[in-house]
Amino acid sequence: MAGWPQTASPVRRVIVEESRLPPGQYVPRGQPVIHYGRVPRFKPESWDFRVFGATAGGADHRYTWSEFEGLPRTTRIADFHCVTKFSVLGNEWRGVAPATIIAAAPPDPGVRHVMIWAEYGYSANVRLSDFTAADTLFALEFDEKPLSAERGFPVRLVVPHLYAWKSVKWVRGIEYLLEDRRGFWEERGYHNLADPWREQRYSYQEEPGEGPP
Repeated sequence: MAGWPQTASPVRRVIVEESRLPPGQYVPRGQPVIHYGRVPRFKPESWDFRVFGATAGGADHRYTWSEFEGLPRTTRIADFHCVTKFSVLGNEWRGVAPATIIAAAPPDPGVRHVMIWAEYGYSANVRLSDFTAADTLFALEFDEKPLSAERGFPVRLVVPHLYAWKSVKWVRGIEYLLEDRRGFWEERGYHNLADPWREQRYSYQEEPGEGPP
């Protein structure tokens, strides 16, 4: 697996892998790809990325594909934890840091949550603190290659410290929220916060204050 030294013993590798696995997770063979619905067709001439909602100045911000593709990129090495219980370790993602978007289109000071919007109206809500975490990224590349269509080409969000349904594929924009609101899977019974280390899989597990009012 990428990132392992050549001299690492099988026992040492198993111990380290287990220490990186949240409760209830396992390492599968290969790199599974799952998604809901059909894979959208990318049309660069009409594709755009919008930042809207409670922006600091009240105005929306829009990127064309050529503008977004040209933004500065950074690399993250991170694990990937699917709520279906598999984890893929040591993935290399390259893309645009949320800080780059926020600098160009800052949120209102009262914003504490964002909604990530994707093709077909799919959405996922995340706390602003998760969105701006050091490991979060708008990925355009996976393991040194452009994303495949099935993995979210041209752009997907990656939030490695949360369950992977928050890592939305085929992203088209972000909405700044003054009040939290559930996204697609959150409205269908998934946990509002999605911390894999606390096994926050389902909404019935939510403690007071972990979901929208």
